[in-house]
Amino acid sequence: QVQLVESGGGLVQAGGSLRLSCAASGRTFSTYTMGWFRQGPGKEREFVACISRNDVIRKYSDSVKGRFTISRDNAKNTLSLQMNSLELEDTAVYYCAATPALVIGSSPHEYNFWGQGTQVTVSS
Repeated sequence: QVQLVESGGGLVQAGGSLRLSCAASGRTFSTYTMGWFRQGPGKEREFVACISRNDVIRKYSDSVKGRFTISRDNAKNTLSLQMNSLELEDTAVYYCAATPALVIGSSPHEYNFWGQGTQVTVSS
């Protein structure tokens, strides 16, 4: 089992940047596929990005591709999401998630463990 704690959210103007972090407990972080999801007001939780155990594969949603970068540091048990060129539509609660599955997926149902979320608000 792994416990996840997100940080780094906040209020930022459109066009600005934020870096989210997710700290994972335990010594088996490297055995989990990791993902970032978000849930905007009145919306369902949606996929943002995911990364394989060994950082060989990264996937992004079309809406963030080219603007966001997912990364991980297995030595520090940390997952990150660098968000650049933020848009109003990026406003949401952002969650990190983990799954022991080898195949990296984009559905929330494929992930077993979730953090509590961190709020990102983009203003005009």
